[in-house]
Amino acid sequence: MNDSIVKVEHLSHRYTKDWAVKDLNFEIKENGILGLLGSNGAGKSTTMNILCGVLNQTEGKILINGINLREHPKEAKKLIGFLPQNPPLHLDLTVDEYLTHCAYIRLIEKPQIKAAVENAKERCGIAHFSKRLLSNLSGGYKQRVGIAQAIIHAPKLVVLDEPTNGLDPNQITEVRSLIREIGKDKSVIFSSHILSEIQATCDSIKMIENGKMVFSDTTEAFNNYIMPNSVIIAMENPPSVNELAAIPGITDVMVLDKKRFRMHFSTSQQIAEVIIQMSVGRDWRLREINFEKSSLDEIFAQLSGKVTKK
Repeated sequence: MNDSIVKVEHLSHRYTKDWAVKDLNFEIKENGILGLLGSNGAGKSTTMNILCGVLNQTEGKILINGINLREHPKEAKKLIGFLPQNPPLHLDLTVDEYLTHCAYIRLIEKPQIKAAVENAKERCGIAHFSKRLLSNLSGGYKQRVGIAQAIIHAPKLVVLDEPTNGLDPNQITEVRSLIREIGKDKSVIFSSHILSEIQATCDSIKMIENGKMVFSDTTEAFNNYIMPNSVIIAMENPPSVNELAAIPGITDVMVLDKKRFRMHFSTSQQIAEVIIQMSVGRDWRLREINFEKSSLDEIFAQLSGKVTKK
């Protein structure tokens, strides 16, 4: 028995002469939520469309539960549920009508369709809207219907492309909770360009930038990897900005108020020890020192081996 739901080997794709993704290699084990993180245009949607059989890759191989997606697409696609960025909803249908239609498309046996529809509605919290037209649902509930169609055939793998895009904060929280619930007994791939979304929802992270994999590990490892690049300090007897800017490793100083400063620094420096030692030696009377995490753009730059320009 293959213990990987997804195995991707040397996956590459180009639309014209430029490569959208290049030489991706990774595996996804059973159950849990994988976050596919990347800036807009990094290659996330291309990767997900290929994983779901919407696109045929230029090069490489994809196995879904051991089945070659390109050689046996029908068998492989039976194991996949997909929610693209724009949910494929028929707005003139009711929730029941639409999900029944999806069940037929997914070749669910006729006697089992009603139970499959009821189960999908229950899991996604939309049973009370069974007779409501999709056009009359809020954005959050339309997204729930989109997720329901992705799980109606009980797939082993659920692929969600930017599932919280365009939702308000309350709707985002509800959809996150739903995704975590689905991830208890299925493998879920969830893409986003928003770091906080991935951190709040996913067990592991794979990060794509410029079509290449630049990070692949657990969310905890990713959080530990992210190095702070600025520090907030407060002092009772602060020196001049020029004196702070002259500290070895400091690249920029911003005055927040008379006694508080934000200081950007090189991550190669043991900056906390330097600031503390200088504060003691020069009687700055340090009262606070709090590190801030890198911005997402800077994280992309670090992992891609680029130099972030100040």
